[in-house]
Amino acid sequence: MRKKIFISILLVVFILVSASVGIAAIQMQQKKKNELYKQIEIFSDALAVIQSDYVDELNNKDLIYGALKGMLASLDPYSDFMDPQKYKELKVETEGKFGGLGIEITLKDGLLTVVTPYEDTPAWKAGVKPNDRIVKINNEFTRDITLDDAVKKLRGNPGEAVAITIYREQEKKTLDLNIVRDIIKIKDIKKAVILEDGIGYIQLLEFRENTADDFDIALEKLKKEGMDCLILDLRNNPGGILDVAVSVVEKFIEKNKLVLSTKGRKPEQSSQYLSHSKNPILDIPIVVLINDGSASGSEIVAGALQDYKRAIILGTKSFGKGSVQSVIPLPDGSALKLTTSKYFTPLGRQIHGIGVVPDIAVEEPAVDSVKKDKESEKIFKEVEKNDSAPEKKDNTVEGKFDYKNDLQIVRAMDVLKAVKIYKK
Repeated sequence: MRKKIFISILLVVFILVSASVGIAAIQMQQKKKNELYKQIEIFSDALAVIQSDYVDELNNKDLIYGALKGMLASLDPYSDFMDPQKYKELKVETEGKFGGLGIEITLKDGLLTVVTPYEDTPAWKAGVKPNDRIVKINNEFTRDITLDDAVKKLRGNPGEAVAITIYREQEKKTLDLNIVRDIIKIKDIKKAVILEDGIGYIQLLEFRENTADDFDIALEKLKKEGMDCLILDLRNNPGGILDVAVSVVEKFIEKNKLVLSTKGRKPEQSSQYLSHSKNPILDIPIVVLINDGSASGSEIVAGALQDYKRAIILGTKSFGKGSVQSVIPLPDGSALKLTTSKYFTPLGRQIHGIGVVPDIAVEEPAVDSVKKDKESEKIFKEVEKNDSAPEKKDNTVEGKFDYKNDLQIVRAMDVLKAVKIYKK
């Protein structure tokens, strides 16, 4: 009887304790809500004062969007609020298709420069060549233009024309071109070639939706051409879609191996990514090239292959972006890009803020910035003096790949040749 009474008392105590814990938890949640509501009241009061007293009339949506941008910007460099237009542009970038001219551009020696025109695109058909300097876009000089602004000006609706003036330094002449935009599919595999002695070379620019399929095609092409070792160039590759980076890693490691793990504040934000490739390439030596422009997805690839000793990493330390951003659409077509977790290599190494340290350090040649600025200003002044009419154009695409002047590629080739000799 006493035993039954004791058990009953224990049950009552357990119920009372559970109830009190539950009530405390509810009270804590309510306290947090009340604090949030107080902060929202402050925001609302400030918004009302701005609307009422600011010198110019304001648009409510602009104010709210501005506040959201500030809120996300205060978290970290990668979280962002995207208005509907910016969110649309992000989706276009991810899909790898947009209206444009079909050229890859960069800032070289302080000038907007064509890296390459892609074959069968409007720019290629108009006769744009590698190393052409774009000195005007729609009759505006590109002096001091940022790369982002240049891309925005060159891209647009298919069927619409954009006027560019290029300076061809080798021929000391300018060309005025009126090029009609078309749908452009971005090629993330810039090069897939055999350099010499069976050494394959793949330059991977970014990780987008179609990258994994394109990478498979490039590997198969090089295998048929006699590839027995590989240089994977991830220099200046800023990353992209996490799953696509994982799919590149799994081409070179055994099935069911850990590629990376992510850890967030919530359990659902933490996960593990395993390799699933049915026919991985396990028998060829690999060198991965990285530099301080290699970030995120590039670091996933380099870090995983380094952990499994599946590749030798060569170059300079990578950027150190080891965080994962989730895109969360909002009802009005805008979206949040929010950092939700950090990722770790198979051996548990944190990349964020640290980067991947190469096994073999090879610096890139330094650039004389003073000389660059003088040369770029000289070109602008020459174009300003000589405003020439359009000239006859040819359809030359990219010149021969001069890899022997790339110190890091040369060192990578030396390493692979040594590995092949050792394996014999």
